[in-house]
Amino acid sequence: MTTTKKKLVIDTDPGIDDAMAIFVALRSPEVELLGLTTIFGNVYTTLATRNALHLLEAVGRTDIPVAEGSHKATKLRIASFVHGSDGLGNQNFPPPTGKPLDQSAAAFLVEQANLYPGQVTVVALGPLTNLALAIELDPSFPKKIGQIVILGGAYSVNGNVNPAAEANIFGDPDAADIVFTSGADILAVGINITHQVVLSDADREKLEQSDSKYARYLSKILGLYYDYHKDAYFIKGQCLASCKFIAKKRLHSL
Repeated sequence: MTTTKKKLVIDTDPGIDDAMAIFVALRSPEVELLGLTTIFGNVYTTLATRNALHLLEAVGRTDIPVAEGSHKATKLRIASFVHGSDGLGNQNFPPPTGKPLDQSAAAFLVEQANLYPGQVTVVALGPLTNLALAIELDPSFPKKIGQIVILGGAYSVNGNVNPAAEANIFGDPDAADIVFTSGADILAVGINITHQVVLSDADREKLEQSDSKYARYLSKILGLYYDYHKDAYFIKGQCLASCKFIAKKRLHSL
């Protein structure tokens, strides 16, 4: 029996946590990753694009397109203290050889929704600017997209930027308002959920001991992220951030 794969576009600001999410998607047999669109957040948009291209090249998936997104942040807050100045744990990887599409992220999102009406899930791991621009470009986009899964918000808990705000919503609250009120099918996963899922030292050791190129890569970049969680949250391990809406056990299959 053939199972239809879920078509995904990941809107991303990689970021160590987003690197994990992208790798999990690439290793999930039930997922067809249509492309990556980039946005500011963990890093500036230009660096997000570079990192997205680099991550795909690192695991031999240059068949997946990358579309660069908006550079215009409402409240730009770059998290280099969490992810490093390069966004990937200060590893200073060489620049990728690939290039992004000439098409904007918003145009790519609209195109995919038109190609596969009702079938595409957008996983939004950063501020929602690109999605708001897609709605502006095509007001019927919310009806054509299958679902929007948003890593964002703090529901009944304090935010991680200030007591009232989570970083991805804080990054462009106007865009968040447009997306949440658009009528699209939205699943929001806030830090009230994500902070409950921790990758422990034992989990990290399993990644380090794996023969998988995905796991070996992640083991290189996780050090700074672990240090941040130890200093900020006094835990031995790390919150999985962008991976948290996916079962932790899937990381062990990398």
